[in-house]
This record gives sequence, structure tokens and C-alpha cells, in this order.
Amino acid sequence: MTDLPVLGAAVSLKALQRHRSLFLEKPRDIEIQDFIYPDLLSSGWEDAVEQAKTLLDGHEGRVGIHGPFWGFSVDTMDPDVRQVVKKRLLQGLAVCEALGGTHMVVHSPFTTWDANNLDIYDNGFEQKIELCHLTMAEAVRRAEDIGCTLVIENIQDKTPADRLALANSFNSSAVAVSIDTGHAHYAHGSTGAPPVDYFVKSAGNRLAHVHLQDADGYADRHWALGRGTVNWHAVFEALGNLTSNPRLIIELNDHDQIPDSIAHLRRLGLAQ
Repeated sequence: MTDLPVLGAAVSLKALQRHRSLFLEKPRDIEIQDFIYPDLLSSGWEDAVEQAKTLLDGHEGRVGIHGPFWGFSVDTMDPDVRQVVKKRLLQGLAVCEALGGTHMVVHSPFTTWDANNLDIYDNGFEQKIELCHLTMAEAVRRAEDIGCTLVIENIQDKTPADRLALANSFNSSAVAVSIDTGHAHYAHGSTGAPPVDYFVKSAGNRLAHVHLQDADGYADRHWALGRGTVNWHAVFEALGNLTSNPRLIIELNDHDQIPDSIAHLRRLGLAQ
């Protein structure tokens, strides 16, 4: 059991307070999700960081945040919108620096439409990458300076290699790949993407972060682990071949089901 990977979780500050003992019993990685909200980033995030630090006293795992994403994509073509996106990314990194966070989740810009249509256009893929650089370059430099990694999470991604190519295009240790198991399972069931373990294999040791959630292959359920149809044995077999030690972050709609999800993977002999 001691050789099994230790599971962390994505939580609000309220949930962290409720389940604090769970995160102190082992070095569980934590992702704080309050900072996705524009209102908090614009006013009051400093107080939230101080609250988080108090709750994390004695915690031995890694800490990060889910970065802002509401209402924008990092490949926006509108230069005025791009300025807002840059601002939000830098605000998220300011939170990370104050918190001592070492990862920030950024949503992938790749869509189902892209999978079927980008190749229609000359250099369509390259142009999409360039738009992401115009938006993210300053944030990447800032992440390098503060020792934080921007992990790019699949959302609608149908082709796992696209996100890997985007991460690698920055040629920076401050950009890596994230996988959301429920998003991948949705894409597999509803858009013809490969199964979840193939997403892991595609990312390889560029994988730094995983959102663990169960789903049915139809929608983005964020169910407790064991409730849906994700093949956890295949996923953890693929993870077991990596040396990158990705953060294994349970991300559920109901944070009170995190203990049961940990127990489920423990019963399967996959994690603790």
C-alpha cells in the first residue's frame, strides 16, 4: 500500500476546512479552486490566500490552483480580449506566488470543431499555436520566475497530441500537460477520441497533473470515482509507466465524496 500513489484533491476553501484532517494524514496534493472567479481575482484574493495558508499549516503535499477560465480562450483572435486574458493569467500567478503554489491549471483551446476543421486552412494548426503564444508568453515567463508550472488541461480535445504540441512549443519547463479523465472519457464516448489511458500515454512524461473524475462518456459529470465507467485499471497502469510524478487531483462536483473516492481506488489496489 505504501508504494501506491497518494491521491490529492481539488477543493474550495470551505471544503478544505471540512476535510482538513484528510489532507494532513498523508502528503496529498491540493488544488484550490476559489481563484477561478473574476470577482475574487479583482478584489479580495489576498484575504483568501491568507485563509488558505492557515488551513494548509502542517500540510506536506504540493499546492496549486485552478486558474481563471470563465468567458475566454487562450487562443482568442481579438487583441482587446487578449489583454483581459493576459491580465487574468497574471492575476492567477500572483495568487500562486503569494500562496507558494507550484501549479496553475489553464484550459486547452482545442475544440471538437478544430479536430475536424483546422486542416482545411493552410497553417491552421500553426496559427492557433501562435495565437496561444501571443496570449500566454508573458504568463509563461512569470511562471518561470516564480517556480510555477502552467498545466494545460484537455476540455474538448479530441486529439491528445495537439495539447502536447502546444505545451512543447513554449520550450519551457514552466508549461506541461494536464489530463482530466472525465473530459477525456466524454471525448471518447461522444466525439470519437481515444480512451482515457491513451491520453496518458500520449502525454508521457510531459504529464504533470491529472484531474480524476468519473463520468459516463456522454457528459462532464465530475462524479465520485467508481460511479461512472472510466477504466481506472487502464488509467493507473498507464500512469504507472511514467516517471514525471504527476499530481493526482480528485475533482468532483460534491467535495464531500472525496473520501469515498479515495477509498474506492484503495479497494481497487490502485492508489491511497
